[in-house]
Amino acid sequence: MDPYSRTVSYLKVLLPLAALALLSTLFMISRGVETEAVIPFADREIEERLRGQQVTAPFFSGSTAQGDEIQVTATVARAKADEPVIASSLEAEIRMVAGGRLTLSSDRGTVHPDQDLARFIGNVELTTADGMVVTTEALKTQLSRVQAESPGAIRATSALGDLTAGHMEITSETVGGPVHLLFTKGVKLVYAP
Repeated sequence: MDPYSRTVSYLKVLLPLAALALLSTLFMISRGVETEAVIPFADREIEERLRGQQVTAPFFSGSTAQGDEIQVTATVARAKADEPVIASSLEAEIRMVAGGRLTLSSDRGTVHPDQDLARFIGNVELTTADGMVVTTEALKTQLSRVQAESPGAIRATSALGDLTAGHMEITSETVGGPVHLLFTKGVKLVYAP
């Protein structure tokens, strides 16, 4: 047998044995598995979650009798004994069958499906499909139809200019008709064409 053939026959035996040795050391020297899992929450967050009931990313969706779609979402909803559920970063979107759209956002609010009511509280911002942005501190809305009311002062900006008023109501005069924004109580429009 020549030296080349002898080397090949030795390597046929030695290389698989070396691979087997490397593989066995991989399992023998491997690190142990940690059996104690670390919870990815800070102690303060755990205490807050244990203190009261909460739901993360709650949402409510439905449609009016005319077919307008209503969707309300929040980041967190917290419940306390004998108090309504308070939702943080409350947002709503209303898509009308006729083609318009209203979006609402606020710092917090409450949703009462049994009373057909949602309340937006703190830095409420209403944006219409044509670009009007209305800001107020509180807005009370219906869930079964497109109707809302701001009990306090509002400020609006649009393509026409800046508008302020002491009261605003969003309603439709006829069932399935166009939605109107009605401003009352000291309306002031600074026209900027």
